[in-house]
Amino acid sequence: MPRLPLVPWKPLLTAALLCLPAAVHAEPGDSAMRDALQAARQHRWAAIDRAAIDDHVLAGYVDYHRLKARLPAAEPGEVEAFLERHADSPLAGWMRGQAISAYGEAGRYRRLLAVADGEPSGTVRQCHYYTALLDEAPQVAAEGGRRLWAVGHSQPDACDPLFASLRARGEIGPEDIWERLTLAWQDGETGMVTYLGGLLGDGWDGARAALDRLQGDFSAITRVPACIGPECRGSGALFAATMHGFTRADTEAALEAWRKVAPSLTIDEAYREAIEHDLAFYSLVRDIDQNRGWVDGVLPRLADSDLFELRTRVALTDRDWTGVIDWIARLPEAARGEARWQYWLARAHEQRGDDATAQAAYRRAAGERDFYGFAAADRLGQPYALNLERNHFDEAQRRAIADWPPVRRTEALLRIGEPGLAASEWYTAAARATPEEARAMADYAQRQGWNARLVQTTIAAKLWDALEWRFPEAYRDHFLRWGEVTGVDPYLLMGIARRESAYNPEALSPAGARGLMQLMPATAAAVSRRLGLDDPGPYGVLEPAVNIRLGSTYIGEMLDRYRDNRLAATAAYNAGPHRVDRWLKEAPEAFDLFVESIPFRETRHYVQAVLTYRVIFASLAQGGATQGISLLTPAEQSMRYDGSLLARN
Repeated sequence: MPRLPLVPWKPLLTAALLCLPAAVHAEPGDSAMRDALQAARQHRWAAIDRAAIDDHVLAGYVDYHRLKARLPAAEPGEVEAFLERHADSPLAGWMRGQAISAYGEAGRYRRLLAVADGEPSGTVRQCHYYTALLDEAPQVAAEGGRRLWAVGHSQPDACDPLFASLRARGEIGPEDIWERLTLAWQDGETGMVTYLGGLLGDGWDGARAALDRLQGDFSAITRVPACIGPECRGSGALFAATMHGFTRADTEAALEAWRKVAPSLTIDEAYREAIEHDLAFYSLVRDIDQNRGWVDGVLPRLADSDLFELRTRVALTDRDWTGVIDWIARLPEAARGEARWQYWLARAHEQRGDDATAQAAYRRAAGERDFYGFAAADRLGQPYALNLERNHFDEAQRRAIADWPPVRRTEALLRIGEPGLAASEWYTAAARATPEEARAMADYAQRQGWNARLVQTTIAAKLWDALEWRFPEAYRDHFLRWGEVTGVDPYLLMGIARRESAYNPEALSPAGARGLMQLMPATAAAVSRRLGLDDPGPYGVLEPAVNIRLGSTYIGEMLDRYRDNRLAATAAYNAGPHRVDRWLKEAPEAFDLFVESIPFRETRHYVQAVLTYRVIFASLAQGGATQGISLLTPAEQSMRYDGSLLARN
């Protein structure tokens, strides 16, 4: 099968050999520490040889389990002392959370407040926290409690005392109950609707009757009273919940109904904006021509950046170049200056014959390191702006970071077989580190061959220009081998793996995709059958060599399907080929319009990222030089993006 020419591979193979992870060697006390930690988790305190672990860098982990087991009896002073001793470790945050939970469940609220440090994470702990504040800071407790109340689903039992107290104090009143009832109705929680309805007095009978009338017939919104509940206090919540469902079910009819009822409604502006935002969004996404005039009239008042971007994309689909210029002008200044919108601004001016303005916009876009920045550079015929940051460390600096307590704990946790805890230690430190410390950590991770940890360090510390760390030399021998076997450019494979898993070989997505190249088990099984191999199963597919082989084969199949077009093939890798087939049949013809027309935000960003990452990997292999490297082939830039792109018509 025809493929793009492969890049020189010998430098890559040399790099692959250099980045193999270093072996982990046990140190004195590790065995005792491993046993002590297991015993502590099981509360087998007599089995712990304290003298053998007292000087171990991980002794705090045993102390954590011992103190946790004594909660809520342990005094707040003991907890505070632990937090102070382990302030540079995730142990401190975990212990604070455990103490809040234990004190809250026991109703020991003074103790809870003694160890709390503002609102905790998690609904259960938040409910305990605001319950504790009912007497100490009643207004803060009321505000926090109302936020927790205003959801359309049941909250944990830990919230019941808080809600009961706020209702008794009048901080949660009938209007709040009604709002939650409408949210529950919106979410299909019929049991909660019935329960909350029983909490309302006779003054809400008309509101309940209106809700009954709207059940299953959103169009009845034009026939219910505009004033809902005592003093019309329930109107906003009911009309917002009804329009929420109506807009999703039938956007055109929903707008027609809204235009009838909106003038007579007296509701809070927040409700009105939420309703009109939904109507504008779905009208644009569903391309409802009849709604376009109303949408264009309401967008300036809503002044929502996401809606302006969506409206610009609609103008691009329509080839309305004047509209593209006008809607980009309405974006906030920061968004308007992004390479993406400067590129489209240039394209629009170019289409209108204003080459000077177009060239200026292309130059602004070309200064950025992303898909549209590179595309703009291609328009100008200039090199890509990698903006590559170089970092150098001497041996003294490297010794210093190796002795830093979070690094020592990370190493020790890896030695005793606790990679999850090691990751927590490392990422907590990276997020808190100064820029200098973060760079030293990245250098250390690179030298250890911790590729996934290295990438995550750059993310946590926002080291966006440290490309040699963000795009490390990882698994390249496998990419080279299977790229050569399948005829797929290994840099494209690297770009896919970097986007899919950030080089975590055990990555598991919520949808079930697994490994470096994030293969669904069914896809892995099907590709294996086509190769005459056994199904690797859900765990075998995590093996890097297996994962890369199957992922390389699959993207190769997508390239065959789309005549070696990488834009379409990578879109299919992410969203599935049947969707891409449909998009091509409805697509604009130019490559950039095709990318911008992809309806799934995730896939749209995915395609741009993978092709951008491919350029970066190829450039790094040349020492950071971009000469001879292109974002797209001439064919990919010039071909028609429509049904003719399919190899099987």
